[in-house]
Amino acid sequence: MKDILILGIETSCDETSAAVVKNGREVLSNIISSQVDLHAEYGGVVPEIASRRHVELILPVIDSALSKAGVKLDDMDGIAVTYGPGLVGALLVGVSAAKALAAALDKPLIRVHHIEGHIAANYIAHPDLEPPYVCLVASGGHSHIVLVKDYLDFKILGRTRDDAAGEAFDKIARVLGLGYPGGPAIDKQARLGNPEAIHFPRVNFPGESLDFSFSGLKTAVINYVNHARQIGEELNIPDICASFQQAVVDVLVDHTIKAARSEKVKTIALAGGVASNSLLRQQLEKKAKKAGLKCLYPPPVLCTDNAAMIASAGYYSYIAGEYSDMTLNAVPYLQVGEGHKP
Repeated sequence: MKDILILGIETSCDETSAAVVKNGREVLSNIISSQVDLHAEYGGVVPEIASRRHVELILPVIDSALSKAGVKLDDMDGIAVTYGPGLVGALLVGVSAAKALAAALDKPLIRVHHIEGHIAANYIAHPDLEPPYVCLVASGGHSHIVLVKDYLDFKILGRTRDDAAGEAFDKIARVLGLGYPGGPAIDKQARLGNPEAIHFPRVNFPGESLDFSFSGLKTAVINYVNHARQIGEELNIPDICASFQQAVVDVLVDHTIKAARSEKVKTIALAGGVASNSLLRQQLEKKAKKAGLKCLYPPPVLCTDNAAMIASAGYYSYIAGEYSDMTLNAVPYLQVGEGHKP
C-alpha cells in the first residue's frame, strides 16, 4: 500500500506552523513559529499583529517543514489546512497559502476543523488509538467534551457556556501580574501553593448537562484579589493559583468521567493547550483508572497549536475523499463536525 504524505498548515491564532505527516500518524516534520514574545507585552494575542506575522512566516515555515522531512512539494498527496475556528485574519493567511499550493500542484485541498485537529494529535502520540472514545478539548478558546464516534464523526457532549478554561487561566494570570500565556505561569505557581487554601466555586448545571461555565469562577477570583488589595492584605499568589486551578480541574475531570460512563466508552483522551496542565493530567489519569478507563494525552508540543495535528486530521478526510474546492474560505465561528459528509 502506498504511503500517503499530507502537508499540514496551521495559522488559526498566533502560531505559524507547517508539517509533513505520513499515513496520518508518523510525523516527518513539525515546524512551529510561535508569536508568544510578540504578544506578551499586550497581555494577549493582538489579531492584526498575528495576521501580519503569519504573512511574513508562512512560506519560510513551509519550506522548513519540507526540508526537514526530506521531501518535495510534488511528493505531497494532499494539502490540509485549518479553516476555522480562529482569528479570521490569521486563518485567511493559511487558507490562502494552502489554496495556492493545491492549485499550483494540482493536489487535493483538505479543510480541517481546528478542534478536530487537536483531537487527532492523539493519533500521532498513540498510534494504536482508534474510535470510539471521549476527548476533552481544553484550550484558550475552547472547552469541549467530544464523543469521537469515528475519524470523521463527532458529537459534542458538553461545551463552555462562557469563558473557555484556557481563557480563564489567561485572565487570572493577567490580574495576578504573571504575564502571558497564563496557563504555564499559573501551573508553575500552583505547585508551590495549597489547593484547599481558598474555596472558589465549581459550576454544575442541573440535570444531565455536561456543559462548563468558568466566568463565575473567574469573577470570584478577581473579586478575592481586589478585596485583598483594597484592605492592604498581602496576596499569597501560589495559594490563589492552586485553589483556582483546582476548581477548574475538578469540573473538567468530573464532567469528562461522566461523559465516558454515559457513552459507555473505555478510553478518554485529552487535547488542546490546557491538556499540558500537570494537575489536569494527574487527576484525570487517577480518576480514569479508578473508573476502569484508559486515559491518553499527547506530549506538550502536540497540545499547542501545530500543523502535525492538522495533517493527521487531514489524512482521514483524504482517504474518505472529502476534498475542498477553491471557494474554501475561513470560518472563524465553526462548530465541531461541520463540513463533513453526512
